[in-house]
Amino acid sequence: MLPAKTNFEALIRALVEAEVEFIVIGGIAAVAHGAARVTYDVDVVYSRRRENLRRLVAALRPFSPYLRGAPKGLPFNWEEQTVRNGLNFTLETTIGDLDLLGEVVGGGTYAQLLPHSKATDLFGHKCRVVDLEKLIVLKRAAGRPKDLESIAELQALLDEKKKHEHA
Repeated sequence: MLPAKTNFEALIRALVEAEVEFIVIGGIAAVAHGAARVTYDVDVVYSRRRENLRRLVAALRPFSPYLRGAPKGLPFNWEEQTVRNGLNFTLETTIGDLDLLGEVVGGGTYAQLLPHSKATDLFGHKCRVVDLEKLIVLKRAAGRPKDLESIAELQALLDEKKKHEHA
């Protein structure tokens, strides 16, 4: 079965409008930096502060979050306590797939990743996106074949960016 089409703009809008503290990483971050990659989901690192968990749960509730790949009918309650008791969630929603990461290998928590991000216009919404240098570190740390394949392109983009900064 082909993956459901993800509405990237709608997912980002839901988080931004609810004032969720998050940083976009993964394929969407790579595309924001100029990569020509295909991605099927949105990957974000979110703040674990209590108020942020409340906003996150409320923002996604209308889109029926469910654990991606879990058998249908498995009990899963999308509520603040669920997120507080967990850390990383790979979710499917009615508007697409979303990976919610409380912590990411190579980058740590939201607070640790924050200095390595900047506010960016993404799909018409201002949100934080991990910088190119840290994105390369995250891809290397993840170590999956698809991440390792993207490093060469990201490194070329970084080299080009540095060349323009020093010109």
